[in-house]
Amino acid sequence: MTSNSPTPSRPDAAPGTLPANGLTYKDAGVDIDAGDALVKRIAPLAKATARRGADAALGGFGGLFDLKALGMTDPILVSGTDGVGTKLEIALAAGIHDGIGQDLVAMCVNDVLAQGAEPLFFLDYFACGKLDLEIATAVISGIARACKEAGCALIGGETAEMPGMYSEGKYDLAGFTVGAVERDKVLPKLETMRPGDVLVALPSSGPHSNGYSLIRKVVAVSGLSWEAASPFSDGQTLGQALLTPTTLYPAAALPAIRADLVKGLAHITGGGLTDNIPRMLPKHLVPALDEQAWTLPPVFQWLQETGGIAASEMARTFNCGIGLVASVAPENVPALLDLWLELGQDPIVLGEVRAA
Repeated sequence: MTSNSPTPSRPDAAPGTLPANGLTYKDAGVDIDAGDALVKRIAPLAKATARRGADAALGGFGGLFDLKALGMTDPILVSGTDGVGTKLEIALAAGIHDGIGQDLVAMCVNDVLAQGAEPLFFLDYFACGKLDLEIATAVISGIARACKEAGCALIGGETAEMPGMYSEGKYDLAGFTVGAVERDKVLPKLETMRPGDVLVALPSSGPHSNGYSLIRKVVAVSGLSWEAASPFSDGQTLGQALLTPTTLYPAAALPAIRADLVKGLAHITGGGLTDNIPRMLPKHLVPALDEQAWTLPPVFQWLQETGGIAASEMARTFNCGIGLVASVAPENVPALLDLWLELGQDPIVLGEVRAA
């Protein structure tokens, strides 16, 4: 969306009679007019994400951000990039595209939060074989809404129409974000971590955007269609339930970071609980989770039962209902719980840190 002009591709050569006026880009499958129409649709959405440092205007060759406007004393930039994996396959099969943009934003901004950074701006990459204006608008509208909720500006990106690269009706997404944090607030604070520190978590909204290749395998085993009634949530189809967007954590995490209430944060993504919590700890410390601290949400219970998935496989594939985990000094736990409750969150005392 910095330019949002379709990316050129080289059509396969084929014998035949040329049109009287010669070939056009549209003859090759790339519709520049459709790309321009998309830019006009999404420009107001991007503008609505404007924040201090960025006016979120589209149309230039690059997106601008005024770092000085943050008023930070000694800022460190933190970048992150991600996609939404094969969750896209469910969105395509179910014809539901308005939440996948939030998944894209959340997977990026939640990662930079784990370093203590405030997300500043976001760029997206939308690639397809043939641009469908309605689908692209739905996806990018979701991106813009999520950026606004996360407090970061949607300042650019790219729409790539590449016939021959993607089959009809398919598209792919990638996202990129940059955040900033004062040098003395960078997480994790490894040198301060001790045995006895407490692990406090915020719940996930579901599988978020990880483990969907296994989820799709389980659905195939179940024999259910995406339009079937969800066996684990009322009033939704299976497709709708499994497309529940990834939770955005900036509104909860940033106040805790600024108040020096957390020593580290772990965003629970690929690798699940098993692999992600240790990423915020020094090598001599390990997490010890209390399995009685939370109940496995219904979507994960259904996946485990239907797929006959072992508990260890669940824990290293899915977030199992836990989206963000903080390492906290024992004396700061009451303040963090009070803060998150005041912000409308539902924190869970998940366990503690122990010597390896």
